[in-house]
Amino acid sequence: MAAMDTAIPGTAAFEAQPVSRSAAATRAAAIPWFVWCLAAAATFDAFGGYWDISWHISIGRDTFWTPAHMMVYMAGILAGAASGYAILSATFDHSSPLRDRSVSVWGFRGPLGCFIAAWGGLAMLTSAPFDNWWHNAYGLDVKIVSLPHSILAFGEAMISLGAVVLVASHLNRAAGADRRRLERLLLYVGGIVISGSALFILESTPMEFMHSPRFYGAVARAFPIALVGISSVCSSRWPMATMAAIYMSLFIAALLIFPLFPAEPKLGPVYQPVTHMVPLWFPVLLIVPASALDLMRRFAGPRWDRMTTAMLAGVVYLAVFVAAQWPFADFLLSPAARNRFFGTIYFGFFDPANVFYDPYRFIPSGLPREFATGMALAFVWAVVFCCIGMALGRWLRTVKR
Repeated sequence: MAAMDTAIPGTAAFEAQPVSRSAAATRAAAIPWFVWCLAAAATFDAFGGYWDISWHISIGRDTFWTPAHMMVYMAGILAGAASGYAILSATFDHSSPLRDRSVSVWGFRGPLGCFIAAWGGLAMLTSAPFDNWWHNAYGLDVKIVSLPHSILAFGEAMISLGAVVLVASHLNRAAGADRRRLERLLLYVGGIVISGSALFILESTPMEFMHSPRFYGAVARAFPIALVGISSVCSSRWPMATMAAIYMSLFIAALLIFPLFPAEPKLGPVYQPVTHMVPLWFPVLLIVPASALDLMRRFAGPRWDRMTTAMLAGVVYLAVFVAAQWPFADFLLSPAARNRFFGTIYFGFFDPANVFYDPYRFIPSGLPREFATGMALAFVWAVVFCCIGMALGRWLRTVKR
């Protein structure tokens, strides 16, 4: 039990700060409006991304000007405008309080997170005409991971990273109630980041892949950096579980809400009688390994920052996830999961499920040697990305500008 009381690395300095501060310091510690704008931009982007994929599998890509596309690009505009204002204000207004909390890039000054988000917004908006041309040249409906979508995803990741860095910089300067409020905002943004990562690996995570190395390799690469990195800045007891719970809650809510809205395919061939929006599949059980890592973090105490601990965290993360997801995958393919909550009754209009193949069977994962090699590689990926997340967390704790 003694280990449970060990301080989490990086939090003691914050707890030692005096609670009483002047009114000016309190105003300086308040969350600026452009921080909220970056958090909102990350939210719009995640919701727009989910909506866009659902639009593709329910209706098809009928036009570039769909509401889902507009919400995604509105996220880029919002992030760019808010970040641009903060940068220009810090650069040209010599009385701006941002000048003392800014970095210098190419003669401009501003918070580091704003520079990162501004570049992300520019990448997102640059990808828009490229994506439109790509669809016209290579087909109206293509895979999630195409070249323009990858540029878009890079921009989205930069906006999310900018939001994380910006909130972390304020968090590292705050104490008391301000710190608790910023921690909640950071964990919310972390949950949005996890949701975006889940969207990007969607093609590798359908239920029929859940007994294959491809599925576990994708999960090993997608989530550890955000989980481990963002949690390292927080002093709360369950930061990783909180982020995973936000992701799962958002996906379950969308799974229940999207089928309430009518939709009709506009492309062919149509194999499924789609009459309403088709949601994406049930979220993976990320909260289980996230909770295990939270417990490990509390027991490790000051040793959490070590590279050997990060390597062990990667093994624990994937081992616990396999133990939870493997039997849950069996359930998802059973008749008991064929309902609106678990969502295994929904298929895109172009999916010949139940017409040319049985969708409630696992995809063969090859010979035993191939399966073992693939799973071993998945564990390697989990270790590597947990180590990267640990390094990111150490850096995030130092950011104050």
